[in-house]
Amino acid sequence: MSPNAAFLELLGVFEFTYAENRLTLPSGAQRLLALLALNPDGIYRGAAAEALWPDCPPARAAANLRTALCQGRRACALTAIDSIGHRLRLAASVTVDLQCAWAKAKETIAGLSQPPLDCEAYIGDLTRQLLPGWPDEWLIPERERWGQLRQHALESLALQCRAAGQYLAAIQSATAAIAVDPIRENAHRILIEIHADEGNIACALMRYRHYETLLQQELGVAPSGQMARLTEDLISQSAGQRRTAFNDTATFDAAAHTRALKHDVRPAGARASQRAQPTRGQRDIDRQQSRRGS
Repeated sequence: MSPNAAFLELLGVFEFTYAENRLTLPSGAQRLLALLALNPDGIYRGAAAEALWPDCPPARAAANLRTALCQGRRACALTAIDSIGHRLRLAASVTVDLQCAWAKAKETIAGLSQPPLDCEAYIGDLTRQLLPGWPDEWLIPERERWGQLRQHALESLALQCRAAGQYLAAIQSATAAIAVDPIRENAHRILIEIHADEGNIACALMRYRHYETLLQQELGVAPSGQMARLTEDLISQSAGQRRTAFNDTATFDAAAHTRALKHDVRPAGARASQRAQPTRGQRDIDRQQSRRGS
């Protein structure tokens, strides 16, 4: 980013930076910049005034808009707001973090990019909310759109990392997707499959139980049939592993016994005589019983 560039942050706390300096803006100017950033094609002055000050009479709202527009234009030497007739638009020279994250998320969903080297930073960007704490109604649909996009992007990233064998990043992505929408099944299923790929069947089954309990408590429903079949396959896989381990142990013990017999060169009668001789502990017990009988 150029040293004299302007950068607008809407994910998390509102910040407007120019020439690497954080600028303090009045509330009206902040909200106007945010509204314009969410409407890249611009918005009519009347619509902007009504959206930003819905409880004010039209004349008062228009006056508030003029004040916010003046404050926004005077914030820095760079023109941050363009006025085209009756329309207002954020200047192209202002970079918006939401637009950058939006474009990258769409690439991830479309499979047009490989998992980034710094997955943790990318996941952090996708987990940030759009201006949390702002009560404006015009933010509600924009938050919904951003929530849906980042949900799908996190799930896609988890699948890509899983396919690449990057299990830690895959788990982090799936966990972040669950945090965005705990009810949505896709992210839970992806996380279960990642645990299974790592051989952590117990963790996978525990994740399923947690999700099953959540659905029952919140909605009174059960996971889908696809999820249930996945769990049944994991249980069958776990049982198969236990049977294989038992058979391997039994085969090893039998082979070890056979090898021991092969290395024992004593006559068969001597070996049988040794097996028939009582142990030291058994001889002590027999001696005590003999004394009591006498």
